[in-house]
Amino acid sequence: MPISRRTFLSHLAAGAALATTRLAPAAPSSKPNILFILTDDQGWGDAKRFGHPYMLTPTLDRLTREGAWFQQFYVCNPVCSPSRTAFMTGHFPGRHRVHQHFASPKQNQQRGMPNWLDPDVPTVCDLLRAAGYVTAHFGKWHLCGGGVKEAPAPQDYGIDDHRICSGQTRATQWAPEVRRDPFFRAKSTGYFVDETIRFIKANPGKPFYVNLWTLVPHALLHPTPGELEVYKDLQVKPADFPSYMRQYVKDAKNMTAQMKVFCAAMTGLDKALGRLLDFLDESGLADNTLVVFTSDNGPEDYHIGNARNAGMGSPGVFRGRKRSLYEGGICTPLLVRWPGKVKPGRVDAESVLAAVDFLPTVCKLAGARVPEELRPDGEDVSDILLGVRRERSKPIYWEWRGGVAGNRAYEPPRLAVREGRWKLYCNADGSRTELYDVPADRGQRRNQAAQCPAVVAQLKPKLLAWQKTLPQ
Repeated sequence: MPISRRTFLSHLAAGAALATTRLAPAAPSSKPNILFILTDDQGWGDAKRFGHPYMLTPTLDRLTREGAWFQQFYVCNPVCSPSRTAFMTGHFPGRHRVHQHFASPKQNQQRGMPNWLDPDVPTVCDLLRAAGYVTAHFGKWHLCGGGVKEAPAPQDYGIDDHRICSGQTRATQWAPEVRRDPFFRAKSTGYFVDETIRFIKANPGKPFYVNLWTLVPHALLHPTPGELEVYKDLQVKPADFPSYMRQYVKDAKNMTAQMKVFCAAMTGLDKALGRLLDFLDESGLADNTLVVFTSDNGPEDYHIGNARNAGMGSPGVFRGRKRSLYEGGICTPLLVRWPGKVKPGRVDAESVLAAVDFLPTVCKLAGARVPEELRPDGEDVSDILLGVRRERSKPIYWEWRGGVAGNRAYEPPRLAVREGRWKLYCNADGSRTELYDVPADRGQRRNQAAQCPAVVAQLKPKLLAWQKTLPQ
């Protein structure tokens, strides 16, 4: 069993004297600040630099110019709560019985889930605090079910300062009159940026770690009139989009009106994040701040009742959307900026990275000890972030117990594994085997299971054996 947070904390004092010998070599001499920006339901194609034909996103475009863009990055589940669990713990979310988003206690019980992420599990925030960081979380939470009064508070997960939204009653939130503003969601990223700047100013000279987890572009979207004005003349043409997205846009009830709302919401988010990057520059913190940007899963589907507008996100060339284990549901854009360390303008289309790599990688760069007993499912890929080209050493596994919305061609088997260039799918009983050469077939149109029996024979037993290690 992985080490518990309680055991980890009890061993901190005793292990402090041994920390330097247990650290991986070449720990940085100066601890970098770390800013982790996680958007909600943003697709692989949802930025101008990512290929969107209409969207104006100067801040995200700036991050691609000033940092590195990794094009084969995977989250570990196609919906919110389990995806976030992987980032926080370094474990595949099924190990903690987090299979879908946290909801009401009744729904969680029906899904075989707890009502919250176990606070006894060490998190990236715990490990960084032990290494001398001050930690904070601003924005969406969703590591517990909505309105569960007895749920742990953010400080139970190693977080020093917070102000959150979504599914927490024992935490600091925004005042009811602020939340009642019909444009609260549209303004929310700006609020999160305000809190982040306040926190940084309140802790001068200390290395900081911040989760800035946005609400946008998750439904319901309601941009301000000023944000909509930017797109008043937009006219959508399905032919402007690639692959599966082309037909999807064409089938929307009112594709131009829906796209205007979605693009306006994304541009509003982008503008708020630009203010934060400007603050880092103006305060002299940018050069020693590692900025990591990605999304929790693929774009929402407009077949979901409240997602008429939020469902206009683009998975780029990929098959599938949110709730799918095909590429469009779990391959999200990863941008990494660290001036002087990460080469600007680099586009890495080869390295295969995953959300479970986040904890061991960030800890390596921060000089934080990861106890051997924690046994992350991911690996330290700090060398890849800094420019090394190599294959990853661990497979990536997925389990999805839900369904998909809309197009049934987006519904894959329940299990998947990525190793090397191959991605294999099957159900827990071994049925419905699919195999794709991902770099050569990003749209996953050519199932090669019949043509490559040796690859199936290698990967399928691994996948089924991994699934049996998960709590039932």
